[in-house]
Amino acid sequence: MVRGLVISTTLLLAACASAPVPPPAAELPLQIRWVRSSAEYPAALIQTYRLAGAALERRVADRQAGTWAVAIDADETLISNSQQSKEAALGAPGPFEEQWNDWVERRAAPALPGARRFLERVHQLGGRIAVVTNRRERHCPQTADNLRAQQLPFDVVLCRGDDRDKAPRWRSVEDGTASHDLPPLEIVMWLGDNIHDFPGLDQELRFAGAEAMSEFGDRFFVLPNPLYGSWEHNPPE
Repeated sequence: MVRGLVISTTLLLAACASAPVPPPAAELPLQIRWVRSSAEYPAALIQTYRLAGAALERRVADRQAGTWAVAIDADETLISNSQQSKEAALGAPGPFEEQWNDWVERRAAPALPGARRFLERVHQLGGRIAVVTNRRERHCPQTADNLRAQQLPFDVVLCRGDDRDKAPRWRSVEDGTASHDLPPLEIVMWLGDNIHDFPGLDQELRFAGAEAMSEFGDRFFVLPNPLYGSWEHNPPE
């Protein structure tokens, strides 16, 4: 019995020695750990979506169904890429562009807390949903597949060509050229994780004071994203 226990223990130790040992979670950057394992992150998302839903009900109370839309970003707004960020931080092979292409092809980005319920409420209130993302045009089919797989409703997905500016795509929603299936729609609300997800705004807003941010909580709703964004180009203070 003792001899058998010794042999089993030896085999177990040998197996453990040969198996790859993943790096401890503590080696991940703090921002990735916060997004993936904090209670505060999902709470902030759900809170934002609830407030957006309540504001939307007020904004469209007197509007005719089928005449208006919500413009919403995809990455870190509807779906999470934190798994891809984790893989990159832990040394996934190849250049980032290849890693990103592989991630998009997997169609594995999960829905963020609160997103589905908010989108469903948009449709219940008679609105349309324009997902306006800076994923490249060649990634649009995979992105739409990913959204469907996560049961996130939408009416059109607008990806980018060479220009990252979202204004022309927002205009296409409003002038009726975004999709053959949609009439001209007034955009009544914008949601995103980057200041460029909101018309006319950029990182200079941080110097403008509270008055310049009066649209936030009314027409504009921003979700937290400490992983990446246009803020990365701001000089440290």
